[in-house]
Amino acid sequence: MAAVSFGAGARTVTPLNNDWRFVRQDIPAAKDGEAGAQWQSISLPHTFNAHDVRSLNDPQAAPSPNGYYRGPAWYRHALDIQPKAGQHYYLQFDGAALIADVYVNGQLAGHHEGGYAGFRFDVTSLLKPGSNAIAVRVDNTKVPQIAPLNGDFNVYGGLYRGVSLIAVPDVHIDLKDHGGPGVYITAKSLTDARADLTARVLVANDGKAASATVRVKVTDAEGKTVATAQRSQTVAGNASVELPLSLKKPHLWQGRADPYLYHAEVTVGDDTVTVPLGLRTIGIDPDKGLILNGKPYPVHGVDMQQPGRPGEGTAVSADEIDADMKTIADLGATGIRLAHMQHPQRVYDDADATGFVVTTEVPFVDEASPGDAFRDNLVQQMQELIAQNYNHPSIVMWGIGNEVRKDTPEGNAALAALQTTAKGMDATRPTVYSHCCQPDDSPTALHADVTSYNRYFGWYSGDAKDFGAWADGMHAKFPKRAIGVSEYGAGGSIHEQEDPAARPPTTSFWHPEQYQAQFHEQTWNQMKTRPFLWSDFIWVAFDFPSYSRNEGDRPSVNDKGLVTEDRLVRKDAYFWYQANWSDRLMVHIASPRYTARRAREVTVRVYSNTDEVRLQLNGENLPAQPVKDHIASWKVSLKDGDNTIEAFAGKDLHDAVHWQYSDALKQ
Repeated sequence: MAAVSFGAGARTVTPLNNDWRFVRQDIPAAKDGEAGAQWQSISLPHTFNAHDVRSLNDPQAAPSPNGYYRGPAWYRHALDIQPKAGQHYYLQFDGAALIADVYVNGQLAGHHEGGYAGFRFDVTSLLKPGSNAIAVRVDNTKVPQIAPLNGDFNVYGGLYRGVSLIAVPDVHIDLKDHGGPGVYITAKSLTDARADLTARVLVANDGKAASATVRVKVTDAEGKTVATAQRSQTVAGNASVELPLSLKKPHLWQGRADPYLYHAEVTVGDDTVTVPLGLRTIGIDPDKGLILNGKPYPVHGVDMQQPGRPGEGTAVSADEIDADMKTIADLGATGIRLAHMQHPQRVYDDADATGFVVTTEVPFVDEASPGDAFRDNLVQQMQELIAQNYNHPSIVMWGIGNEVRKDTPEGNAALAALQTTAKGMDATRPTVYSHCCQPDDSPTALHADVTSYNRYFGWYSGDAKDFGAWADGMHAKFPKRAIGVSEYGAGGSIHEQEDPAARPPTTSFWHPEQYQAQFHEQTWNQMKTRPFLWSDFIWVAFDFPSYSRNEGDRPSVNDKGLVTEDRLVRKDAYFWYQANWSDRLMVHIASPRYTARRAREVTVRVYSNTDEVRLQLNGENLPAQPVKDHIASWKVSLKDGDNTIEAFAGKDLHDAVHWQYSDALKQ
């Protein structure tokens, strides 16, 4: 049993992630007790789908002929507390998919629909001194009123993010603003000499009408106070208080080059929250792409599915999220598209600090349901997405959907409602829609301010060399509309090797790693010469489970990642982009895993961002070759048996592969 104690006054946040009990079945009586079922002891985060779908290096995984479990489960937790008069208590859930019903001492505290945003319930009236029972029914069943209805990903059920108890005084910053901090900081004007800001603070008073003093303090990266403001007013119920602030010689948030962060500490009476503050301007130009602080800012990077791991599903730790973001930073990416749902707060925090520009979107994927309920749920999820993430400088666009596959009245109505909601809540950022599977100019593509396209020339259709002509044609057809690429990619297995590789059928069990690299070489060389594309996002950063797929080297996995699902291997395509994007000098010999060679005469290809590369074959120096378009190459003849090939660049760069050749391998 977790024992929680509180002092008077200030906000207290207590994690409740240990000592939970869990059962994967529906037991209505579980709101009142464990009801004799076989309950497991677990800690949070936790998903009840961690081992449902086959994953690499997960010996417990067993694929289900019907996909994976989608249904109800129960969680229980005992909380020991002595509630204090003048304080209010909220249970905070950082994510529960897809439907959550929360009970305290057998009484319903609240119902939430949507699997990817945080939410809170006021449980003050339900708590009692001493032991309190928290019970949560979580259900990831597909239902027509809750997005997403479909998608090339698994919908993991459970309390897969953290839970906490928040205590605040009667007068506090509002905790009922769609799960957000209740604070919105906006730069009204920004020059080299001065930044003029507005802080909008939502205040709640759960007691008698009282005077509340709202204070805002902005500190720089060293913790020095650089701006303050305060205002007092009487609050009965709820109020929105706006305070102007200004600071001199603002230090701008400049993306990867200089992701400088201020912080805004907001206090209402004795209650305080702190939010990030990055000072930057953003715009979009049909010819120059994203404009950051008045200058074109090339956005190249990756799509990232919700962070996950084999054997863990989406119940990942902060350290694992940090590791993923570092892998993307090492790539040299400048941007990330967070598909296809709201991601954990740690992702946005890391993006702010690393300097990634980010798009983040609601889970409107593939299809829409008729009627108001589905549209209303999407609007709710958009409200939560914006309220919870408004203050992150890394976010440059709100995404209103992805690949709605049919031009239907319900689909267009939902997109229109999402556009209206996003613009109403945030006039400072454009919206974006990721379009596919319909004509390029279909009505679904035109609701958002910006249209990005999911285009897989050379994989699902066409040829990789077709990309440039398509992009030029779109720019000519829509010269005043900003366009980008939200997805492009090809499957690649580290266990399947063919050099040179022929294009495989996408649904086959043969996705050679070399073809993936060839695809990206050809496609990127066309993208990099077209600055009117505001974004170039690779699908996808990491391989991830998708139960409906049955292709590549194993079922139930989308293998288009630049990195394997277990994060242990960076594929050749990863190093191709690192050579093109990273400022850190590097050298990588392609096809390191193609160790058993069928031909004696081979071409050694090396990715690098240096001027030239030196090569040794079995200890013999070969002539250095210039790096052209980030590739140096040699034609060599392998000896029988083991061969060692080493590449050198500069003083310290080195890579080596070991290949074997035998006439018997030709058979």
